[in-house]
Amino acid sequence: MQQFDTLRLAPAPGSQPEDGIQVLSLNRPQVYNAMNTRMFIELRQVLDQLAHDDSLRVLILTGEGDKAFSTGGDLKERNGMSDDTWRRQHQLIEEAFLAVKDFPLPVIAAVEGHAHGGGLELALMTDFIIASETASFSLPEVTRGIMPGGGGVQNLARIAGMPRAKQLLFTGDRFNAADAARWGVVNEVCPAGAALSKAVEIALRIIKSAPMSVRYVKLSASRGGEVDFHTGYAMDIAAYNVLVKSDDRLEGVAAFNEKRAPRWKNG
Repeated sequence: MQQFDTLRLAPAPGSQPEDGIQVLSLNRPQVYNAMNTRMFIELRQVLDQLAHDDSLRVLILTGEGDKAFSTGGDLKERNGMSDDTWRRQHQLIEEAFLAVKDFPLPVIAAVEGHAHGGGLELALMTDFIIASETASFSLPEVTRGIMPGGGGVQNLARIAGMPRAKQLLFTGDRFNAADAARWGVVNEVCPAGAALSKAVEIALRIIKSAPMSVRYVKLSASRGGEVDFHTGYAMDIAAYNVLVKSDDRLEGVAAFNEKRAPRWKNG
């Protein structure tokens, strides 16, 4: 297993190695998993490696410990940081966060405790969030004289709706897991300490689906959500027609008729 200074990568608990479910943990629990420059560099590197790992099926992103997913950028590191250094660091943030958004496989965020600022923005870059009932969220950047710079403005507006997002962005107010679920920011709320296990449970259901199908449906849904309906639907059909010619489409139909589990070939 590759070693990192600020991250931890390990097979998902409760899964088998052949399942291809990995957990990537932000690993600075002593500072509530605040993200420093080293973490952004490592996050960008590991996501690039994992995107080319043929054995991977689902990636779960979480924070080490039970107190926080992440409280965002490390403000102690940023204290007194020059404008030039700040800009260079932010370029790393943009690259790392977009690597999450554009990751070719499903990415689930499992959130326990605090997810504020860049921590919430990182979670919003994943495909969906599973949250513990202890989770607390906010984008408080306006109260620090800046604004969210990790995609939070765009993602929150698209997920929670413009009026709700504007209220949260203008005030920096915190909101809890129940409200996050009510507004569509998180998919499910589970008991304290159970966010990761719930995410693994969902991942185990995802891997029963054909790998190519999951990849294409993620691509089509993600990109299609950024364009008009007819353009998005054209993307759906283009991907659909690729899958029609695949071995796994034949296997899926055969398995249904033979009343057995499919044996996917990922091709």
